[in-house]
Formats: sequence, structure tokens, C-alpha cells
Amino acid sequence: MPLEPKRSDPPFKRLFFALPVGAAQRRAIAQWRRGLNLRSGKPVPSDNFHLTLLFLGDVDAAQVPAICAAVENLARPGAPLRLLLDQLKTWQRANVLVLEPQETPAALRQLVYGLQQALLPMGFEEQAREYRPHLTLSRDFRGQAPEAGVAPEFFLTARHFTLYESRKGRYWPLAQWSLAD
Repeated sequence: MPLEPKRSDPPFKRLFFALPVGAAQRRAIAQWRRGLNLRSGKPVPSDNFHLTLLFLGDVDAAQVPAICAAVENLARPGAPLRLLLDQLKTWQRANVLVLEPQETPAALRQLVYGLQQALLPMGFEEQAREYRPHLTLSRDFRGQAPEAGVAPEFFLTARHFTLYESRKGRYWPLAQWSLAD
């Protein structure tokens, strides 16, 4: 009886859309985080700091060109997005320590909604919960948010958004789009 060839699954990529954080801002946030003297969790490498827009999860690699094409026609804010990360919070269910804005700009919410709508025809489901912009400082974090000696006040300005692949603990940019038309 001849052996049947092994059927291999298609290659998958773990994908998400995010606003990148500039190098100077990453350094400032990492320095501020050091001042928290965290005794819990695993700090996120500062090179991985970003503000997630939409998490896609494991996606067939063959879909990446179609995802990029779907985003090409997306209505964009027409100007850089500005955001103030001024709240240190713990998300108990996810066990993460995050920075988040007290107020989310309407243009940011519209961008996230536009991404969701652009990808619906490709079989990606609309997010069941409300979008909460955040920058993850530490994973596997237990307990309450520590008291910060200096209140967080990080002004982010994003001129583009990026499709990233998460691979072996690093985030690799696959494509980016300007926020100005």
C-alpha cells in the first residue's frame, strides 16, 4: 500500500494593525516604566511598543495581499492622529499593565471601525467589545496598577498605521498606510 503524501496546512501569520510609536517616545515610555519598579509581569520590549487598532490573529499567508488591497480604499483621517496616553491601568482578565488615554479621539474610533468594515467581506468578524486603545507595558501582570511617582503624560502623534506580523516575540511591519490622504 503506497504512503499518501503528508498534507501540510497553509502557512499562517499572526497579524494585527497598529499605530507605531516613534523611537524617542519608546525610550521615554520605557524610562518612565523603569521608575515604576514593577515586581510582577514580563515587561514588553520597548521596540514592540505600539497602539493596537485591530487584531486579526492567525491568518493564511496567502490572504495578506487581499488584506492590504482591502485597506487601500479605506477612508483615512486626512491628518496625523494625536493621542494622550495618561492613564495607567491593569486589565485583570488579560493580566496586562497598560497605558491608555482618558479620551479616545473620534478619528481613531473611525479608523478602527473602517478597518473592521473593510475586512468583513474577507470573513473577519466584527469585534464584539468596544475598542479600547492601549499600549501594553507588561504581560502576565498580577495585582493593581502601581503608584507612579510621575503621572503618565505621553503625547503620541501617528502619521501612518501599519500591518504587523508577530513572530517569535518580535513585531515585523508588513505594510503601512499614511493617515493623510
